[in-house]
Amino acid sequence: MTGNLDTTFDPASIEAKWRQHWEAEGLYRPDRPDAEPFTIVNPPPNVTGSLHIGHALDNTLQDIVIRYERMRGKDALWVVGTDHAGIATQMVVERQMEERQDKRTNYSREDFVAKVWEWKEESGGEITNQLRRLGCSMDWSREQFTMDPHFSDAVLKVFVKLHQQGLIYRDKRLVNWDPKLKTAISDLEVETQDLKGSFWHFKYPLEDGVTLADGRDYIEVATTRPETMLADMAVAVHPDDERYASVVGKHVVLPLTGRRVPIVADEHADPELGSGAVKITPGHDFNDFDVGKRAGFAAGDMLNMLDGEANVCQVSDGLVPEEYLGLHRFKRDGENGARELVVQRLKDGGHLIPHIAKTKKGEEVEHDAEPRTIATPFGDRGGVVIEPWLTDQWYVDAETLAKAPIEAVRNGDIEIVPKSWEKTFFNWMENIQPWCVSRQLWWGHQIPAWYAEDGSVYVADTEEDAQAQAGEGIELTRDSDVLDTWFSSALWPFATLGWPDENAELFQKHYPNNLLVSGFDILFFWDARMMMMGQHLTGQNPWPRLYLHGLVRAADGAKMSKSKGNVVDPLGLVDQYGADALRFFMAAMESQGRDIKMDDNRVEGYRNFATKLWNATRFCQSNGIGASSTLEAPKATTAVNKWIIGEVTETLAALDKAMADLRFDAAANTIYHFTWDRFCDWYLELIKGSIDDETKGVAGWVLDQIFVMLHPFMPFITEELWTSQGDRAAYPLITAKWPEPGAGVDADAKREVEWLIGLTSALRTAKNELGISPGAKLDAYCEAPSPLAKEAVERNTASLERLARLSSITFSAPPAGAAMQIGVGEDTLAILLEGVVDIDAERTRLKKALETSAKEVKSLEGRLGNANFVERAKPEAVEKAKADHAHHSAEVERLEAALTRLG
Repeated sequence: MTGNLDTTFDPASIEAKWRQHWEAEGLYRPDRPDAEPFTIVNPPPNVTGSLHIGHALDNTLQDIVIRYERMRGKDALWVVGTDHAGIATQMVVERQMEERQDKRTNYSREDFVAKVWEWKEESGGEITNQLRRLGCSMDWSREQFTMDPHFSDAVLKVFVKLHQQGLIYRDKRLVNWDPKLKTAISDLEVETQDLKGSFWHFKYPLEDGVTLADGRDYIEVATTRPETMLADMAVAVHPDDERYASVVGKHVVLPLTGRRVPIVADEHADPELGSGAVKITPGHDFNDFDVGKRAGFAAGDMLNMLDGEANVCQVSDGLVPEEYLGLHRFKRDGENGARELVVQRLKDGGHLIPHIAKTKKGEEVEHDAEPRTIATPFGDRGGVVIEPWLTDQWYVDAETLAKAPIEAVRNGDIEIVPKSWEKTFFNWMENIQPWCVSRQLWWGHQIPAWYAEDGSVYVADTEEDAQAQAGEGIELTRDSDVLDTWFSSALWPFATLGWPDENAELFQKHYPNNLLVSGFDILFFWDARMMMMGQHLTGQNPWPRLYLHGLVRAADGAKMSKSKGNVVDPLGLVDQYGADALRFFMAAMESQGRDIKMDDNRVEGYRNFATKLWNATRFCQSNGIGASSTLEAPKATTAVNKWIIGEVTETLAALDKAMADLRFDAAANTIYHFTWDRFCDWYLELIKGSIDDETKGVAGWVLDQIFVMLHPFMPFITEELWTSQGDRAAYPLITAKWPEPGAGVDADAKREVEWLIGLTSALRTAKNELGISPGAKLDAYCEAPSPLAKEAVERNTASLERLARLSSITFSAPPAGAAMQIGVGEDTLAILLEGVVDIDAERTRLKKALETSAKEVKSLEGRLGNANFVERAKPEAVEKAKADHAHHSAEVERLEAALTRLG
């Protein structure tokens, strides 16, 4: 597979070849039975999913870590798999049925589930192929699925065990109910949208003979959901609100239903908001549910006025008037719903308090309600407004299970990186609510609970065990619900390794895992729950470190969404720039605690970086520089070779530190600058024309170190270049050893070469400032050279002439005439300008350009100092003004320096 490289770097031609080779040869998990284990698990994507930019970031970071640890000789295992994604998968299959004028309810549960499995085998899991395109070196031979038999067995055993321990129980509570999908959903599946709505004010009559201190015989309440008054059970006022102190404990009689409900004192009521009195509907509002409990209402006695499709149904006290029964909660298909009818009837009965608004002319206009922008919860898949709904569900005692993870993070057994997330973690975990784990679906892990006619519940691994508990002759019916997918995925770090068989070889060696890389948005839905389950079920934390990365945002900083049309397809970027360029962008931009702004230009820049390395390798090959045969640095006698070996040593140390600290940006930028700046731009230029055997050996070794250090970030191009440099098919880069230079930094060589680089850079800058051709050869004088300057010049005359374009450097005072001053280290050199540049014309040009930039700086400072502009202008306009200000400020400094050089 060795040979000369193509003239042009083409990512597409090499990526498919190498990912197939690595996987076919088993190189993602080489056989290392005695090696130290290193284990990570991927957040299992939905089996229905396709690769989005967040997946690309998350999995790139994981792959960098696993490739790094594999090269360090570890038994590196990256567990891969997909989640069965109950709601998402069931929706996909049902949607396909609808296209054929078919539906789920035409089938038995078993037949429908069989159809889902059929879909999964034919179409599911496309995202795993997309992860392969990204270069993810997962152990594909052991790909997992949360509905695999061994995993399903583990899930059911955990449910039974936690139930036996009293940590799983059935309860009546409020849930996020999706009336379209007719199931409870998690908070993560709720999207809040700001909608234009209304705020109505109503009179709730006080019971006979009761009045407020101001003489009113009613309490004013306000609501954005008037339809729920059909299930009101109380009115709450603040305990310190003197306006209502005399009526606390008394009652109001609700209009429409005639229900007599108490006035309760509760701090939930805000005296400063509206009238200070709030209607309490514990069966349809999460805050009201808590108020109701504090007021002494048992959950079983709370009123539920809606059915599973959000249509009005009769409540337990039978007081909902018949005309409302069957109405949808909102207006639908042109027909008024319960909301519209409730408002109309209250208005008819004189219970509506109109909202008085003023026109622009100052005239008062009466409206039924006050317009409001209301944060409204929607189901992310069903697409309808979520209803807080009172229903019987299965719950996990999360408060008890949270205690061990809280302690683990507090005492440092689990490190959260960045540490700033700890406060959020503690705040949520210390105020955690019961975890609803049942879903009203057919696809998923069916809950192992059976019911007798008398309401008794029997939880067991199998129906036979449940029947044995119930006794002969007791007819049992299995719970039709399935478990929340977050419940099963909470077992991912250990159930994928053979648990609950604690003697399983993989579990013994690879649990606990070493690290979890996750988006911060699933800290509580997945990460914290793995901590809970890991600690409780295995007695060990699932991993000692949790790394939380940010979101990938659009170029303007906005959150990506399909509705905004700003979603970026990572595979499109791979097609355009190559997987290596996208991966490097992700790493270089991943700064702890910050989101990433998408920038195609940066991705293109890293494609150019890959091309730079490709061309550098071609240069080496054309000069007889091939593969190295040693881990240790070759012996070097010249300053430039000693210097570059020292640069490798320093780069390696910085890279290792960055990886240890999980500073992906620092790691990427470290290898980037060494490769581009030190090796390509300087070392290869310095050795041109003097490539002897020693230099060939050093250059080949350094290039190999670059391939190895860069491989975790850019695996495809580095493997291709590594292979092209020599015949080492039995020693592919993916399993090569991490660098061990065995060399230090030669301080003298470093000072000498950096003096040469400093002089060349300063001279090139000065030429550019003064409009002198880069190729113009100049003469320099150094009146009082340092010992370093003398040695550097004497030993590098050819390099100075070729790189700095200096015909000579004379160690004496310069002759009279125009000259520019160049500083390098402690030395000052005078560069003669007579005959090189028209001094007067150049001074005039520079002054004119300086005046223009200075004027722009002053103008932009005025604009940016104007609060009206900064606050009211479009963000992109403000950003452009800041960028322009920075540019012209830099120009002022550059032009002033150029004028100073002219004298």
